[in-house]
Amino acid sequence: MKQYDVVIAGGAMTGASLALALDRLSEGALRIAVVEAVLPDQSGHPGYDARSIALSLGSMQLMTQLGLWPALKREATAISRIHVSDRGHAGLVRIAAEEYGAEALGYVIELAQAGAVFHEQLSQSAGIDLICPEKITAIERKTEHITLQLSSGESCQANLLVAADGGQSECCAQLGIAQTSLNFEQVAVIANVSTAIPHQGEAFERFTPFGPLALLPMSQGRSSLVWCVPPEQQQTVMGWDDDLFLQQLQAAFGWRLGQLVKTGQRYAYPLSLRQAERRISHRFAVVGNAAQTLHPIAGQGFNLGLRDVMTLAEEIVAGVQRGDEAGSMAVLSRFRQRREGDQAATIAMTTGLVTLFANEHWPMVAGRNAALMAMNAMDVLKAPLVKRAMGQVDR
Repeated sequence: MKQYDVVIAGGAMTGASLALALDRLSEGALRIAVVEAVLPDQSGHPGYDARSIALSLGSMQLMTQLGLWPALKREATAISRIHVSDRGHAGLVRIAAEEYGAEALGYVIELAQAGAVFHEQLSQSAGIDLICPEKITAIERKTEHITLQLSSGESCQANLLVAADGGQSECCAQLGIAQTSLNFEQVAVIANVSTAIPHQGEAFERFTPFGPLALLPMSQGRSSLVWCVPPEQQQTVMGWDDDLFLQQLQAAFGWRLGQLVKTGQRYAYPLSLRQAERRISHRFAVVGNAAQTLHPIAGQGFNLGLRDVMTLAEEIVAGVQRGDEAGSMAVLSRFRQRREGDQAATIAMTTGLVTLFANEHWPMVAGRNAALMAMNAMDVLKAPLVKRAMGQVDR
């Protein structure tokens, strides 16, 4: 039976990032395995579907620290400016990278392209065993180790199991770790669109009576659309032909990028806030969407998860160097304590924005538009929100 310091369930971006962080921060001293059900470069992998992801400036810096950014940058599109507006009202905020002395506010990368990069990096790392395609079918925890039964019939042991297996974590379910859930009563419609006017690196976040609508700059002049609509409208929106879809989207978004001229295939995802009731347990930790699945507003989900990943990797490596095991409660407790503040603040920010901008009662509308105008005029009000959006937060 193979023995590991850390076994990671899930090999998409979060799990792969953790494996690579552990390997590189420990300089290959740790024995690491990644158990993944689907090869990341196969079409249809749930972690690398048609969506794009916004990497904050802070996430780019963490990727640079791990030596991953050069490969990712080739596939990434820089966000140079962000335009935030409230449909039908005067309030807006403009944010530009040069205001903060940064090359970019963040970067957009397609998940399929990111998947190819991470899979290549995992394959090239001698200290990481990529066990794929494979699933963890049974988990047995004892005082001194954790034993994992795999779908192939093989078994392995580890000092620590980390769940990075998505919002519906099978590992958490097997260990009886429940989730709390808040239904936002919104569905995200995802597509890539092309516009008559080049985006020139500008991202848009527009709040409508139905929910937020975001366009993120992509390569080849395309923009990545996230359009939140009520669940009862999902079937209608997904049933429109491309021409009608573009017409309706144009009415909601406006003409800041000229005419919307083309759309790719559409996908729909129900939106909710889900949180694991425990982030650590005996020889077990939860990260990424398995720990918290956020609303896509402000693009904070993966960026928060990456900060979790880097902190966990730092604490494991530091603990092992002190003589602790990777899965010791001392290591896991330090990880939890370091992450509680950032997790709570980021979840509160994203959930608060959804609540604030989905409310059409006139006092709330007037108040939020006054706040947007004030933020645009006074950097002292805008800076804290921009700092968190850029991932410039303490870990």
